[in-house]
Amino acid sequence: MPEPSLHHTGYVVASIAESSERWRNSLFATAVTGPFDDPIQQARVLFLHFAGGDTTVELVEPLNPQAPTARFLEKGGGLHHLCFEVDDMEAHIAAMKQQRALLIRQPRPAVAFEDRPIAWMLTAEKLLVEYLERPRPQHS
Repeated sequence: MPEPSLHHTGYVVASIAESSERWRNSLFATAVTGPFDDPIQQARVLFLHFAGGDTTVELVEPLNPQAPTARFLEKGGGLHHLCFEVDDMEAHIAAMKQQRALLIRQPRPAVAFEDRPIAWMLTAEKLLVEYLERPRPQHS
């Protein structure tokens, strides 16, 4: 089974519409994907892609005051999470629990990732991590 791989780094911002161009210019992003509104996560997200294709930054804007990221934004926003792709979500969650990580949000489909499941965990080091299940190979 392949190891988890870094998919993106998430930053919480007050407004994607007002900040995405500044982020794109300051990071020299070569492409932009989104924005997507995700009602389950209660957030609008936009992805900045870079030359080489191995690095992505996600901008996250809470859609309402009850959104999971709203309190983080009240404290100033900024670096919020790392997201790793995994092959088997349930097995990975079980392995992380063995490392004393706490499951914050059960796996749910994510609009920005073609409804692939994501889950949220807090590591023993207090790092918020999002896990995204890799696409399953298509058999013909």
